[in-house]
Amino acid sequence: MTDFVVALGLLLVIEGVVYCLFPDAIRRIGRMAEAMPDASMRAGGLVAMIIGVGLVWLVRH
Repeated sequence: MTDFVVALGLLLVIEGVVYCLFPDAIRRIGRMAEAMPDASMRAGGLVAMIIGVGLVWLVRH
């Protein structure tokens, strides 16, 4: 459980840095995301999850 909390903390740090350094780019990405079809968003999310699980598996084994 502590690994999960640490992972969430690191996620918040990384997101905070991105929002702090590139606020205009984040707004632009948000507008582009609104125009994307749901299927593309779902496919991108699925790919991101698979990559994330793969990275965690590689590091842990």
